Amino acid sequence: MLTVHAEGAQVYECKAGADGKLGWAFREPIATLLADGKTVGHHYAGPNWEHSDGSAVVGKAATNAPGATPSDIPWLKLDVVSRRGNGILTSVTTVQRINTQGGKLEGACDKPGATRSAPYSADYVFLRKG
Repeated sequence: MLTVHAEGAQVYECKAGADGKLGWAFREPIATLLADGKTVGHHYAGPNWEHSDGSAVVGKAATNAPGATPSDIPWLKLDVVSRRGNGILTSVTTVQRINTQGGKLEGACDKPGATRSAPYSADYVFLRKG
């Protein structure tokens, strides 16, 4: 149905893990969705994808595959769990995140609640059944 390019950041928060040690935990994505070099929407926590025509979908990760390099976030297949508005995303049932570059944050953190961003880009493919 639609393929868009995303440019943005993966946002991480410094939190204690199950072992009590501080580490960077994924919090949310913040990205601009582009088609033919023009902004056509936004991607943000949920995960939500919102098109400029007012249609939007929320996805839930179903499967993943490693990115091309250790610094790339995984490729994802997400099932759409809710939608709103009427437009190009209205009938979408699946979202795929492919061609990821960057987005992983490694290393220590020492202040609980601190946030850091890791720049990333990816392509999002919106599919529908039938």
